[in-house]
Parts: sequence; C-alpha cells; structure tokens
Amino acid sequence: MNLAGGLPDPATYPAEELADIAARAVRDHGPEVLGYSRIDGLPALRDRLAARFSDAHVQLTRENVLVTTAGMQALDLVGKVLLEPSGRITAHSPTYLGAIDAWKPYRPQYRPFTPDGSEDYNQVFSGAQFVYTVPNFSNPSGRLVDVDQRRTMVEAAHLTGTWLVEDDPYGGLYYEGEPLPRLLSLSGERQGPVGNNPYRGPVIYTGTLSKEVAPGLRIGWVIAAPEMIAAMVMAKQGSDMCTSGLTQRIALMAMEAGLAERMQPRILALYRERRDALCQALSDHLAASFTWQKPQGGMFVWAVARDPDLDTDALMRVGLEEGVCITPSSVFDVTGRNHGAMRINFTFNSPERIVEGIKRLAKAVARLSSK
Repeated sequence: MNLAGGLPDPATYPAEELADIAARAVRDHGPEVLGYSRIDGLPALRDRLAARFSDAHVQLTRENVLVTTAGMQALDLVGKVLLEPSGRITAHSPTYLGAIDAWKPYRPQYRPFTPDGSEDYNQVFSGAQFVYTVPNFSNPSGRLVDVDQRRTMVEAAHLTGTWLVEDDPYGGLYYEGEPLPRLLSLSGERQGPVGNNPYRGPVIYTGTLSKEVAPGLRIGWVIAAPEMIAAMVMAKQGSDMCTSGLTQRIALMAMEAGLAERMQPRILALYRERRDALCQALSDHLAASFTWQKPQGGMFVWAVARDPDLDTDALMRVGLEEGVCITPSSVFDVTGRNHGAMRINFTFNSPERIVEGIKRLAKAVARLSSK
C-alpha cells in the first residue's frame, strides 16, 4: 500500500474534458501544435500566466514568464543558470527530494534553514547562489510559512541581492483559511510602483498544472525578472528545445474554459476528507510512537518519532514486509543524517486504504521496537 508517493488521485483527472480539448487543439491549431514550439513558450499561454499572477503589487508581462516541461524542469533550469560546482544553496529544511536530485550533479554545499524566525535571514541568505523554499505546505513537512516570515525572507532577498526561489506546486490546495500572499507578490510590494515596467525583483516563482489538473500534461512555469527568464531560455534551448506545443495549447484552452477552477472544489473536499482520515488513523494507532501536526493543505503529513532511536529507514524496510510503504526522512535531509521522521501522503488513497495502511505501519513499528 503506497503512502510514500506525492501523487494526486487519478480519479480527479478530467479525462473527458481534456480529450475534447485535445481534439479541438489538433483540429483547430494543427500546424502549430504538431510542430516545434517557441523555446520560451506559447505567447498566449505566457500572457495568460502573466495575467493570472499579476496583482495590486506585482505587474507581469510575458517577458516575466517561461513555460517549462513541468515543475521539475524549472528547478533544473535554476541550477543550470545559477549554480556553480560546489556552490552554496540555502535550502528550506527538510528539503524536497526532487530539488536535491535536480542539483546533485553540481555537488552543491547546502546551508539548511527553517523559515520560522529562529535565524537571521540576512546572514542565512548572504553568500548563497540562491535560496530555495516551498512556503505553501512544504514537501515533505506540509508546513505553511506564515506571513511575517514570508515578508522577512523577501526583505532579506532584496537586501542581500540573493535570488529567492519560491516553489509553489501546492498553492491551490488550501483546506482551511485564505491563501497567504506569494513571495512574488510581497517582493513586488517591497519593490514599490514600477509603472508599466515588468517585475524585476529577486523572487523566482515556479508552478505547475500537475496538482491543479493532471501531471501528464507536463506543463509548468517560471515567473521572474526578464533577465532571469532570458538566461533560462538559453539553458532550456540546450535541454529540450521546447515544451510540447500540443500540451501548451491544451493547457491554454483548459485555462480559458476555467477547468481547474471547476475541479478545485471537488479536489479540496476529497483531499480534506483523506487528510482527516490519516490524522485520525495516526491518533488511533501511532500516537504513542509519533508526533505530527495536522496540515492546513498540501499532500503530506510529517510524523516525527518520539523515540530518538527509532530509525525510519529501518521502518520503511519492515513496513514493506507488512505491505505498506512510507518515505523516510533521510532522503529529505541534505546531510542524510535525519532518520527520525517520515513523510506520509494522503491524496492518493481512499480513507479506507489509508486506515489500513496505518494499521500495517503500526504493526511494523511494533516489530521494529521489539527487536
């Protein structure tokens, strides 16, 4: 039983709607979608994304937008453009495994930080080639960074001149409360009025349709200062030449039809129920062994072992013998030394399967503790 992956429920994928959109995209835009696309992306899609993420504080144009082959390419391009061999990354800890993997070829030096106000961000950011954070329901911890810490991070980025990468795949998955402002918007506010000029601040905002619509579209984006977008376009040219013109047109038509907005209420209700089922199952079966916080959104619960000697790498192996899979904390630690926590996904499985999975995990804990 897979409680490890960060996967949406395939039952949420709008297959019929996308099939209709895809057919119309090929029929009405055949030469465009079946040929090579622009490196920087379909202009109309870039305009749409610029309009979506513009607000009272940040003014965006297509110069600020690069369409990427999903969110992972956005992180890869950040490394290609900004990271020198053995360069330093200041990274939100625990850190998304995909980001660690994307930048591994550069053998970077990591300076982990927790955006909770416990450190001076000016010192933490200084000397880094960039800062990486997932402020909305971080993968793996599921934590939401509060507004004060967001403002403090943005201020430090502006003062130190450090690029601040805001990775936001889960920003649409709020189960309680109103969405908090993006670092991008706070940076625009900090920058002040710029007339009709595009945003030129230090935030590099990345997003994706994978959690909003379907991961198979492989559509993501970067929003940043025009000079950063231009550098990433050069890097992308040597990576994949262009993102699929067909999936870009499908994404644009889906946005124009309001598909994600129609899907969102059902997705939020489904995942909220599953989050609650997971937290209740943890309370019923693992409260003596782990602590956790109920996340306000996202896809994960981060559970920390009460016993400092409980090794979640070993727990994963015993869990597999019991028929359940979790992700141990060591893979999210850039040092590999954290063996005392685990990430549990709640979006992929039904409440019944989640409960059964936690029961199996409780058996694995009991076996491991008895050794």
